[in-house]
Amino acid sequence: MAEQKIILTEEGLKKLEERHEYLVSVKRREVAERLKEAIALGDLSENSEYDDAKNEQSAVETEILDLMAKIRNAEIIKKDDSKKNVVHMGDTVIIKDMDFGDEMEYTLVGSTEADPTEMKISNESPVGAAILGQKVGKTVEVSAPAGLLKYKIVKIKQ
Repeated sequence: MAEQKIILTEEGLKKLEERHEYLVSVKRREVAERLKEAIALGDLSENSEYDDAKNEQSAVETEILDLMAKIRNAEIIKKDDSKKNVVHMGDTVIIKDMDFGDEMEYTLVGSTEADPTEMKISNESPVGAAILGQKVGKTVEVSAPAGLLKYKIVKIKQ
């Protein structure tokens, strides 16, 4: 089975690589030390410190493998400067809520990198999918639980 490509910005790939490096070079050693200390306590059958350390070790190793797969399958978003007035992956876009007049600024990224707290939305999200490939000035409709939402693409920041 072919592994799925992971769409990332260069910044997103760097964050994954930094997290992987931290887990491999720092966290793995910390967990190994915890295991060593827990084993020194004796009877492993009723040793909660040992169980906790083994569980943490499993979680760290799982995350390391997950990050390795994402890094290996990363597809970096390349800027397409030939169509500057069209929304592409990696663009920062200002959209206006047509019902309330509020303007919001989002960066369109792949699902791995999406983080609403940083105003990074996925191309797979309803808003992301609606604005991808659209031109400045276009009004798009997004179906949401609250009803049909309308957003106008105001500006694409380069």
